[in-house]
Amino acid sequence: MRLAILQPGYLPWLGFFEQMYQCELFVIYDDVQYTKKDWRNRNRIKTRNGIMRLTVPVATKGRYHQSIRDTRIDHTQNWKRKHLKTWYAKALYFDQYYRDLTRIYDKRRDFLIDLDMDLIFWLCKTLGLKRDIIFSSSLDIRSTEREVKILEICHRLNADFLYDGQSAKHFVDTGSFYDGGVTVQFQDYHHPYYNQLWVKEQGFIAKLSVLDLLFNHGPDSLAILTGDMVVSRPSGPGGKSEGWWA
Repeated sequence: MRLAILQPGYLPWLGFFEQMYQCELFVIYDDVQYTKKDWRNRNRIKTRNGIMRLTVPVATKGRYHQSIRDTRIDHTQNWKRKHLKTWYAKALYFDQYYRDLTRIYDKRRDFLIDLDMDLIFWLCKTLGLKRDIIFSSSLDIRSTEREVKILEICHRLNADFLYDGQSAKHFVDTGSFYDGGVTVQFQDYHHPYYNQLWVKEQGFIAKLSVLDLLFNHGPDSLAILTGDMVVSRPSGPGGKSEGWWA
């Protein structure tokens, strides 16, 4: 069985969902230490003025060793208004999805994991991406050594193939996994070009939240994300890109 193990993210980028698409079972890695200034509580969107980072404030003071699933949202800050502002009002599919998003944000949650997962579940449903999802915390694995824990998750779930992210190359010993009966493949995601707002002024910007793709391409988003549909890149100044894409 093909397995992917990934920490939850806030309004994740395309590569998050590509990992999910490529596996049979997707594990939300929620019982590891929360890291500040990371993608658990923030992501990027595109606005008329360029890239904007959306951040969900969380309580971290005196909680350095807290896990992702134990991290609380800081409701003393008024963050929802900025996140729900109609940045994508001119996008083709804005009206189709925006009301659903507002319903998600209207519900108060104490924990970041609950907000992240409600958004991820909605994004999967909207993209048409159906995968079994479980939480690593439900497996009650005691090991705290990262590589050992990941291998144990694979064994517990009878997975013989792990589709891991690029960053895992820094700590995953593929030989040890192979000896443990698990083949590891690292993601090599080729970010697609797609139609964005303000592309003539700003060029194409990669590695944004998947919301950017969804608002602009609607039901075609999953096919574009996985490379099954190719959007032609315009010639001229509007074809320039920021970041990377392939």
